Amino acid sequence: AAKILAEPGSKGLLTCGSGIGISIAANRHAGIRAALCHNSLEASLARQHNDANVLVMGGRLIGEALAVDTLEKFFSTSFEGGRHQIRIEKIEINPERQKN
Repeated sequence: AAKILAEPGSKGLLTCGSGIGISIAANRHAGIRAALCHNSLEASLARQHNDANVLVMGGRLIGEALAVDTLEKFFSTSFEGGRHQIRIEKIEINPERQKN
C-alpha cells in the first residue's frame, strides 16, 4: 500500500486463495481502492468507474489465461473521471479516522 500511495498513478496486484481477505485488508488503507476481479470486464469497469489502483485476484478461483487477460485489461484501462470522480470523493477514507 505504501508504495502505491508514494507514487501517484501507480497500480498494484494482490492475490490470495479467494482474493476476499486480501481485498478487505487492502481497502483499510486510505487511498487504496482494491477491486476483486474475476474477468477482464470487471477489471475494466473497476478502472473506468472506480479508479481502482489495486487489482485483486483469487489464485484458487481463476485460471492462468483468464488471470493474464484480466491483469492486462486492468493495467491498460484508464479512469474516466467526470461523474465517477464524485463517487471516489464520497468513498475515500478520511485518514484521521483510519484504524491501524
